[in-house]
Order: sequence, then C-alpha cells, then structure tokens
Amino acid sequence: MATSEKQSSPKPPPSPSPLRNSKFFQSNMRILISGGAGFIGSHLVDKLMENEKNEVIVADNYFTGSKDNLKKWIGHPRFELIRHDVTEPLLIEVDQIYHLACPASPIFYKYNPVKTIKTNVIGTLNMLGLAKRVGARILLTSTSEVYGDPLIHPQPESYWGNVNPIGSFIHFIITCVSFSLSYKVDAMIIGVRSCYDEGKRVAETLMFDYHRQHGIEIRIARIFNTYGPRMNIDDGRVVSNFIAQALRGEALTVQKPGTQTRSFCYVSDMVDGLMRLMEGDETGPINIGNPGEFTMVELAETVKELINPSIETKMVENTPDDPRQRKPDITKAKEVLGWEPKVKLREGLPLMEEDFRLRLGVPKK
Repeated sequence: MATSEKQSSPKPPPSPSPLRNSKFFQSNMRILISGGAGFIGSHLVDKLMENEKNEVIVADNYFTGSKDNLKKWIGHPRFELIRHDVTEPLLIEVDQIYHLACPASPIFYKYNPVKTIKTNVIGTLNMLGLAKRVGARILLTSTSEVYGDPLIHPQPESYWGNVNPIGSFIHFIITCVSFSLSYKVDAMIIGVRSCYDEGKRVAETLMFDYHRQHGIEIRIARIFNTYGPRMNIDDGRVVSNFIAQALRGEALTVQKPGTQTRSFCYVSDMVDGLMRLMEGDETGPINIGNPGEFTMVELAETVKELINPSIETKMVENTPDDPRQRKPDITKAKEVLGWEPKVKLREGLPLMEEDFRLRLGVPKK
C-alpha cells in the first residue's frame, strides 16, 4: 500500500537552468506566450513587457493572430517573435509558458476542426514537453466551453459539464452514409463545436497527467467570454459582430431565441487574472470571467444605445449545441487569487468601439 501511494504522488519538478541562481548572472524571467499575436495574447504581452525584468517570446502561426497586434514591441531588445505552429516541437529555454495557442472563434475552429483538435492536443503535448525539459511553469487557457450546455448555473469549477462529444469526423462519416442511403440525419446530434470543447477538455487532462507523472508546475484557467480592442472583426463572436454591424449601419443579428445568456469580461481584467494565477500557488482549474450576465437581446440593445440607436435587430437561426446559459462562479478566483473583474460592460464597449472605428475607417459622428 505504501509503495502504491508513493508511486501515485507527484514527482518534484525538474531543476531550471543553473544560471537562474548564479550570483554572477542576473537572469531575467524568460516568458513564452504561444498564440501571443492573438487578441488576449497580445494584451498579455503588453502587460508582461511593462516589467523590465521580463523577456517575452511569442510563438504564433498567425492563423488567427496578427503581427499588427505586436508592432509596438517588434525590435525591442527584450522581445522576440517566432513564426511557429505549436503542433511542431519548439526547443528554447524559458521559465514560464502561457499556452494560449488555439482558434477560439467558432468561425475559425469550425473552418478547420481537425487543425483545432491537433492544436489542443498535440500543441499542448509539445508545450508540456518543453516545460518538462526546461523546468518551466506552464499555464493553459482552457475555456468555459468545457461546461458545454450547463445544467448547473452559475458554473463552478467542480461541475463536470454537459458536452456533446460527437466530433466533425463522425459528422463526415454520418453525412456520407446518410447521403448514399438516402437517410436524413438530425443536425442537432452532431457536435460541431466539439473540436474545440473536447480538445480543451483533453488539454486539461494532459496538464494534470504531466503534473502527476512528471511533477510539472501547472496552472489552468477556464476563461469565459472576453472582449476588447484587437478582437478580429466579424470573427463570429457576438460582441465583435454587434459592434462591427452597428458601425456599418447594419441590423444586429441576434441568434434565436435571444434569451440565451453570456457573461463578458474586459481583456485587461482577463490578463490580470491570468497573471495572478501564473504567479500564485493554486494549480486550478480556476474560472476567470465576469459574472455579470446578459441576454443576447440585452447586449444588442446596449450596443445600439451606445453606438447607433437607429439600427434594427434581426433574429436569425441559432447554431447547434449553443449553450443556453453561461455565467462563471468566481468564488475560487476571489478567494485564492484575490481577483475579480473591475471593468463594467458599459465601460468596456466604448473602448472596443474606438478600436473598431479606427480599423474600419468609420469616423465618430
């Protein structure tokens, strides 16, 4: 029995570079951000670069990210940008890894579901392999989508979720069979979101397995809907869609029935939560999000009021497996991180509007 318990206990983490403790060498904290050219990643870069002791390395394949998000840091002596896909191994020396690489917008992850799964699984394996080799602490940005269409509201970290695991490959097979046999398949049984939802669930499993088996220092954040400047315009997420439509004078497309809810966290609050989790002692998972809950109709009315009161709203068909409710229980974040969001939706939306106006070339009236 004692032998069994001894085998199941986590191994101590591998030792970092000896230079970190050398009295002849003042080593900066070398921080890798996978997916650092993306929306949240680039804001994280901005915050980390404020500390003169940090050297920040970004690895991104630009599938959804952009160099424009990092242009203020290109050429800075403490910043490095690498074009790299995390599904391939990366051999560098770092102290911390923020693993953000993965398309988070439905338009992008449904466009190439197999790539999304590979990024979540193989990409996480590669980042964990790097963390194991160099003794780095690694933080995974998981997602509220691991809760699926929740049967518990709000969602605590202890909730296992209600997820449709039928992936796109199965969808392909069923579609081919039904076509050849003239069967009709109910699209609602097909988990078109599962490439992302299940991919993140597997990524969490891998994180804990490496922690238990190899003693890797891990942190897991389950991030909820986040908005702010640098979001991809028309990326399929509701806040960016509504703001872009309002600035263009188009009707706001609200997916039926419009009573489904979401909670929206401004990006500066999200970055603060991720950094607190990385620097703290809690492994996680921990929900990082804003518990303020809005229906889609309420969000549309708020965007209209702030940006363009003259436009209309139009109801459109919903996508399969769209969660009816989404609201984080952030009790754990408050207790162990001392974190809670500060920016209210009505304060954050105008900041995002200003960024979208510049990129769309729409002058302020």
